Amino acid sequence: HNHGSVDLHSLGGFITNPLSLRPRRPASSAGCLAFPGGFLLHTGYPNPGLNKALRLWAPAWARSPVPVLVSLLLQNTSEVATMLETLEGKPGVAGVEISLPSGAEPHDLLSVTQAAFSELAVVLRLPLDQAERMLQGIVDDLLGAGLAAISLGPPRGALVNPQGRLVHGRLYGPAIYPQNLSVTHALVSTGLPVISAGGVYSQAQVAELLAVGAS
Repeated sequence: HNHGSVDLHSLGGFITNPLSLRPRRPASSAGCLAFPGGFLLHTGYPNPGLNKALRLWAPAWARSPVPVLVSLLLQNTSEVATMLETLEGKPGVAGVEISLPSGAEPHDLLSVTQAAFSELAVVLRLPLDQAERMLQGIVDDLLGAGLAAISLGPPRGALVNPQGRLVHGRLYGPAIYPQNLSVTHALVSTGLPVISAGGVYSQAQVAELLAVGAS
């Protein structure tokens, strides 16, 4: 409700935090570890589940001055039809951003995109370090299935915590930017609309990403 200094009218849209079909608790080993140029975050993507999220936030989405894309976190690819059916017709919801389960393969991207065909725009969210591999050979099929765009999610990595335990998680921070710029350029060259993300901390970097074709 408190938008702070951000003028929402200046944005192209708002993407929610990831929501799963059923509630998720925080990971038992959740934490944040710093490294030079960024940090590793491990949370388990806690959220109240899609139905409760709609009860809590759908009225705000309906009043949003910009289109809302609901970010969906799939536990398995068969959930997409149920989640899309729940969201269709909700005021203010213009589309969905879909994150596939860990270990998803290119054929999973295509089947999910086909299953998600609806009145809502469909964006696939792919990890920055996996996007080029996962899209190899299926770009035309995805566009033919009605895919609106690819969005780039954080790459994954691992660090050792103060207790000496190896922690896997998502990587954020300025050090990610060169990888983001490279992957964005590569994907744009295939003809895919790309929502770029990763390590962007200045207006100059935004201009560079737009210059290589980011949407």
